[in-house]
Amino acid sequence: MYKDYPIIGERIYSGAPVNGLNVFVVPKPGFHKSFALFAANYGSADRRFSIAGKCFDTPLGVAHFLEHKMFDTEDGDALAKLTANGASANAYTSTDTTAYHFGCVDKFTENLEILLSFVSTAHFTHESVEKERGVIGQEILTSLDDPDHCLYFGLMESLFKHSPLRDPVAGTVESIAEITAETLYDCHKAFYCPSNMVLCITGDVSFPEVLETAERILPKGPGDAPERDYGPPESEAPESMRFSADMDISLPIFLAGCKAPPAPGGRDRLRRELVAALALEVLAGHSSPLYFRLYSDGLISGDFAASFDDAAGAAYTMFGGETRQPQRVFDDVLSERERLTRNGPDPALFSRLKKALLGSHVRALNSFGTICDCVADGCFLGYDAFEAPEILASITEDEAIAFLRESLSPDNMAMSIINPKE
Repeated sequence: MYKDYPIIGERIYSGAPVNGLNVFVVPKPGFHKSFALFAANYGSADRRFSIAGKCFDTPLGVAHFLEHKMFDTEDGDALAKLTANGASANAYTSTDTTAYHFGCVDKFTENLEILLSFVSTAHFTHESVEKERGVIGQEILTSLDDPDHCLYFGLMESLFKHSPLRDPVAGTVESIAEITAETLYDCHKAFYCPSNMVLCITGDVSFPEVLETAERILPKGPGDAPERDYGPPESEAPESMRFSADMDISLPIFLAGCKAPPAPGGRDRLRRELVAALALEVLAGHSSPLYFRLYSDGLISGDFAASFDDAAGAAYTMFGGETRQPQRVFDDVLSERERLTRNGPDPALFSRLKKALLGSHVRALNSFGTICDCVADGCFLGYDAFEAPEILASITEDEAIAFLRESLSPDNMAMSIINPKE
């Protein structure tokens, strides 16, 4: 079946083969390039889970480790095969998703067969796991010297007591030392089953042909759905008020954040994400009065930003950037938040920012990769990503102000600061 979206001029075909895989195709007639993304609803946060009555408590970093190892097959390196076929391939792991993708001009079906085959078929040996452990360990050690990495996880550790959002996606050197080939096989079996995955394709391709390929290559059964455990509920208050460290940087950088209520499901979740994006543009976006004032006074640079995120049963709002006076900027943001919640935004500015955000969503659809990422995220979270422009147009000033009031409470703020070494 298919659905048309007149506002953005797109059509999307969707369906599920007999094995329960969610398949989406966004046709682009006449385009030479095609893009495919095959993703599992599985990320670094999914460490504790049960399946078919059996409980698992896996080390931190398994999802990322598994992503690295999936390109190894019994008959060679799948990445090398895709490259030899003219495809540009890669993969990524986030808090809640692991995705494998490629873009190509020729041999699309052949490349799709390779993608589906290596992702659905696990092949690990003790020797290959030990070799990869060294590679990932070096990656982890390198990240510890990254100020932005330390700044972000300093904030996550300050905000949350139990949530897996506290932990880096790649894990730690100590945690990956506990990962074995058996661990990888267990997690692959639990999460890399068709009913827990999605295949998204954009290009001049045939939807029936994609379905046929998926049915032919992938396992016939949907697999059992894993039940996830993200730990006990979090309180509204942060675990600690402040994190600080000294590193080799020229100016201080800071992030301030506040926990938000857990995300709703389905279309309401997409609406809250859009409300958050618009509210934070009003508060501290590059066209906001606050940003203009702070930038003109030399208190912030162009990297200053605010954002909202939700994953693994938790949510948070944060803002920050490079500044010589972190506390001054922090206080000014909260003062502006207080002014907005009391008086509301300028109606003309609100309308202009809403149109700008709508334009950015439409422009993002020029990227085949972005289209597939958005469709996959929406599938896993229970909403239709292509409805974003319609929802965004209906958001009111009151909704945006309510978000700022609820999700940036001054009493529940935490701050992470990286200062230059003396």
